[in-house]
Amino acid sequence: MPAQGTTKQPATELDPRYSSALNPRPGAADVTATEWAEAQRRLATAEIFWVSTVRPDGRLHVTPCIAAWHDGALYFSTGREEQKAKNLAQHAHCALTTGANSLTEGLDLVVEGRAEPVADPARLEEVITAYETKYGPHITSPEGTFHGIGDAIRDGHVVVFAVSPGTAYGFGRDDGVYSHTRWAF
Repeated sequence: MPAQGTTKQPATELDPRYSSALNPRPGAADVTATEWAEAQRRLATAEIFWVSTVRPDGRLHVTPCIAAWHDGALYFSTGREEQKAKNLAQHAHCALTTGANSLTEGLDLVVEGRAEPVADPARLEEVITAYETKYGPHITSPEGTFHGIGDAIRDGHVVVFAVSPGTAYGFGRDDGVYSHTRWAF
């Protein structure tokens, strides 16, 4: 079983090179780093993530997925024969990305870390509960897009990965005022 995610507070840094601090505009003088608590809140509520893995030949593979933030880690699942599972078997480093589709508002988040397979039945039940709580009828209703995922996880047809952040980035946009936060764990 992989270690649970970290609960310690990361070192937080505003990178002025990519923030409005170097390109003054109204409100830019007060730009600050995004607090890790806010990033965690956004990770917990985001519905869609993009997972980036590396193929054995070095090419990138990026695909959307659902994920749940639980106990300091992002959990996502995939079929054992899917490309991302094959990639992670060879190279566990990956990134999960989520955010907004707006040039002037929102907070994009990138979590980099190692995707560790989860095998412990008790932990898998926690992840299933986290999925069901977060995604509701998409998972619990027979008409739901991901209905049956809990059983597929339990019977081993679907593998669950935990990604504890090694480094995370936040790219904030507030009415044209930009911030770039780095969290190091």
